[in-house]
Amino acid sequence: MKLSVVMPAQNEEGSVAATVEGVMAELEREQIDYEVVVVDDDSEDRTAEIVEAIGMENPAVRCYRSHYGRGFGMAVRAGLEVFKGNAVAIVMADASDDPRDLVRYHRLLEEGWDCAFGSRFMPGAKVHDYPSLKLTINRLANWFIRVLFRHRYNDTTNAFKAYRREVIETIQPLLSKHFNLTVEIPLKAIVRGHSYGVIPISWTNRTSGVPKLAMREMGSRYLFIVLYVWLESTLSRGDYRVEAAERPSETVRG
Repeated sequence: MKLSVVMPAQNEEGSVAATVEGVMAELEREQIDYEVVVVDDDSEDRTAEIVEAIGMENPAVRCYRSHYGRGFGMAVRAGLEVFKGNAVAIVMADASDDPRDLVRYHRLLEEGWDCAFGSRFMPGAKVHDYPSLKLTINRLANWFIRVLFRHRYNDTTNAFKAYRREVIETIQPLLSKHFNLTVEIPLKAIVRGHSYGVIPISWTNRTSGVPKLAMREMGSRYLFIVLYVWLESTLSRGDYRVEAAERPSETVRG
């Protein structure tokens, strides 16, 4: 299974090289066929130049300049339109995600799961330097989503997830232009009947660059997309669901 890594990046010259090289090293160590697509989200620094230099040395790495307007969700959507693998993982460019977890995601997908999800808030997970206010908002948002959709998964808002290609095809069209895409993709995958495995993962706060998530601007956007998917699951009578696979819809591993 070839794994594509879609990495949205906006002004990440301080971390993108280390992030890409860490992903390359881990996937090559595990002999996983891969590509890394860094989607340049209208950067004003040397992000694109740095990635292009890596790509000159390793053709599995390429910089793709987003053909959409600026926005995290638009950059991810641009990457999801051009990846070439059998599966795709969304990885942040700020080195917050652990490449070893990417390998574990790949193994879940190879086992037959449609989606590989991680949780930063289950036994075995490791979280380093998570801002306290952001953490409080995160836990409240994920509690609300769990109650609304009645599933056990407790980290829907995390962007770092992996999907088989057919999942990306099933969940179209995507609507979110910003960070609310991080909940639109997994929630659509769940309500449309795709199976998913959950493992504990590690997360480390960025040490360079500026966070792009503005919580004040995102509240209503997150709420809109959550309610939009909930209405689909409640009122569509299963019209958009894929055929049920011969396995549990969800597994959670410690």
